[in-house]
Amino acid sequence: MTSTEAPRSEAATTHRPPVVPRSGSARPAAPRVPVQKRRPAQIPVAVYAEDLILQTGVVQQLRQRPEVELLSEDEAGRAEVSLLVVDALTEAVAEHLRRLRLATSGRIGLVVGQFEAGGLQTIVECGVAAVLRRSEADQDRLVHLVTALANGEGVMPGDLLGELLDRIGMLQRTMLDGRGLTLSTLTARETEMLRLVADGFDTSEIAAKTSYSERTVKNVLHEIITRLGLRNRAHAVGYAMRRGLI
Repeated sequence: MTSTEAPRSEAATTHRPPVVPRSGSARPAAPRVPVQKRRPAQIPVAVYAEDLILQTGVVQQLRQRPEVELLSEDEAGRAEVSLLVVDALTEAVAEHLRRLRLATSGRIGLVVGQFEAGGLQTIVECGVAAVLRRSEADQDRLVHLVTALANGEGVMPGDLLGELLDRIGMLQRTMLDGRGLTLSTLTARETEMLRLVADGFDTSEIAAKTSYSERTVKNVLHEIITRLGLRNRAHAVGYAMRRGLI
C-alpha cells in the first residue's frame, strides 16, 4: 500500500453522509424553561398600635395578603400607608396622629374601637383619610382600606360620612351664605347670573331679573371668565354645568 492511499475504514468514516431525520419523525423536545410569575406590586404598610395585642391582631390579618408589604419599625419611613390601631380616639391618640402626619409622606388610616361624636373634626385635622371600626376590621376590609389609601381615596363608615356632610351643610349656612359665598368657585351672585345665561337671557334681561345694572352684569360675567381662564359666556356655562356648580 502506497503512502497516498488511506485505510478504507478511515475513508468510510470521513465521507459518511450526515443523518437527516425522516419527514414527520419526532424531534427531541426542547428543555422547558420554568415560567416565573411576576408578583404584583405590594403596598408598603406600617402598623402602629396602643399595645402589642392590638398591633398583633392587625399584623396577622395583613401578613397573609400578597397585596401588602408589612414594614418593620426601621423601615416605617418608606410606608405608603400608616395604620394606627386604637381603642378610642383620645387626646394621646390625636397627638400620635399629628406626629405621624409630620413623620411620613404616606397616607394615614385609623382602626378604632369606639368613635365618639365630635371626633370627626379631630381626625380631619390630624390628616386621617380613612376610618375603620375594629368590629368590622376583617381581613378583606383591612386590605380594602389599605388599597384605597394607596390609591388616594378615602374610606369612612356611613354614619361618619353622614356627620361629615351635616358639618359641611352647617358650614355653608353659618359661614358662607351670609357673605354671599358658596363652597364652589363661584359666589351666589355669579351662580345666579350664570344660570340666567344658561337659560338664554341676554345682559339687559339678566339686569332686570337681578336688579343690577347692565354694567354690573357685564363686569360679573367678565370676572368669571377671566378668573377661571375661560373664553366666553358659553364656555363659562359649560364649565359650571360640568362641575355641578349651576
